[in-house]
Amino acid sequence: MTLTDPRITRLIALGKAALNPPPGGRRKALALGMGGVTHGLFALGVGAMVVQMAFGMTQTFGAVPWPWAILANAILLLQFPLAHSFFLTRQGGKLLTKLIPGPHGGTLATTTYALIASIQLLALFTLWTPSGVIWWRAEGAALVAICIAYAGSWLLLGKTLFDGGLELQSGALGWMSLLGGRKPVFPGMPTRGTFRLIRQPIYVAFALTLWTVPVWTPDQLAVAIAYTAYCIAAPRLKERRFAKRYGPEWAGYRARVPYMLPLRNTKEPN
Repeated sequence: MTLTDPRITRLIALGKAALNPPPGGRRKALALGMGGVTHGLFALGVGAMVVQMAFGMTQTFGAVPWPWAILANAILLLQFPLAHSFFLTRQGGKLLTKLIPGPHGGTLATTTYALIASIQLLALFTLWTPSGVIWWRAEGAALVAICIAYAGSWLLLGKTLFDGGLELQSGALGWMSLLGGRKPVFPGMPTRGTFRLIRQPIYVAFALTLWTVPVWTPDQLAVAIAYTAYCIAAPRLKERRFAKRYGPEWAGYRARVPYMLPLRNTKEPN
């Protein structure tokens, strides 16, 4: 067999094609790679959150000496809401488009956003340094009831994410658009399902997961208080963006549907 053998020529050609795929092939490879990494880390991050909160944040891997652990845990608590909110601003959005080198950063912005959030969740719920203090642990019938409530809270969160546009919420919008060679088309203003009852069902469901846990520790209380405050405050910024984006449609929806509790309020702060 010589280098001029047709079989050798075909192998060399296949090798060159693999090392230098056409632009469309590189684009699809980038899309599938980003999608796989993002959804894999998203599953790990959410899985870590489900497990660690079920144990009151006692099974994490952080080992920072005390009292420095207080500072380390505070940084872990704050990094998620601060970055999550920043990347939704105009400046943060511009930065998102630059984090992926090349011409596809803008298309992949929603996927990059979900990827960063997944890494942040994974860091928080694996690197937390536990205090070692357990205040209360449910047992017997109470354990069964609370576990059902905990599972129900997560199912409700999944339902609200679906109602809000799962493709957008999960980061799939970006990589699927890139895979199809098109610009991302954002879904309209969410008004179906749980969004018929309240304007911010995702945040309410997320807050419920924080308080329906079977083990209570100072660690879990810190997480629950910090992120409940975030769930109450952060949607105000989201609603300002919606007011600019949807105008009269948002104003009518806001007038009909209450903020977080399915109660009709005669007065509500702007």
